[in-house]
Amino acid sequence: MPSSSLDFLPPVIAHRGAAARAPENTLAAFEAAFDDGARWIETDVQLTSDGVPVLMHDDTLERTTSGRGSVAAMTWNEMQRLDAGSWFSPAFSQARVPSLTQTLAFAAQRNMRLNLELKPGQGRAQVTAMVALIEVAKIWPDNAPPPLITSFDLDALKVAAQMHPGWPRALLLGDWREDWRELATTTQASAVSINAALLTPERLATLRATSVPILAYTVNDPAQARDMLKTGVNAVISDNPREILGELVL
Repeated sequence: MPSSSLDFLPPVIAHRGAAARAPENTLAAFEAAFDDGARWIETDVQLTSDGVPVLMHDDTLERTTSGRGSVAAMTWNEMQRLDAGSWFSPAFSQARVPSLTQTLAFAAQRNMRLNLELKPGQGRAQVTAMVALIEVAKIWPDNAPPPLITSFDLDALKVAAQMHPGWPRALLLGDWREDWRELATTTQASAVSINAALLTPERLATLRATSVPILAYTVNDPAQARDMLKTGVNAVISDNPREILGELVL
């Protein structure tokens, strides 16, 4: 079990940055999250064809950039030329897909914490985890708490555990799994990040009984966030941290 503490204060993690106010997974979205008062950022890490870790949720480029095709087929130089903001608003036409390096520097300068989701393509779990974590180890300050590493890919989490056993990890659950305890043990996960729609009172009680920190995604309603935090969820992951934090009374 990783030894690094997980303090979620305030208990709101900005989902791909403040994705309700700026194009997701861009430095503009992370800046908006910081301005909103969030001190945790959740983001997605993939590799370009030449092995550069970049921030992108989808496997393909069409939804959030001016590019076409797969992230894994594009070089970093090609990626830098894409418009990653106009799809959201013309005001963000200068936004670009950031590298993991740029994001680490941004967060470190602001004393923010990171929830890094590894999103390897098929057969790329080991290389994605290794390259991303090597980059983190090179740049992240030694005196700062390490990022929380999450993934739906169990192999990627296992590689992360082997490389940095002291770094915290979270098992991602998009569907309820009765064997979640076994999966958490296998991946040496110290937290569970779960789709909020799956959190029935019974399942929440099961999770809480193990004292494992619970993160719930994606929660954009302040009343829902308040209720979840009062009933044992440690933090909510939200597209709009400003709205959640502005109305949150714990």
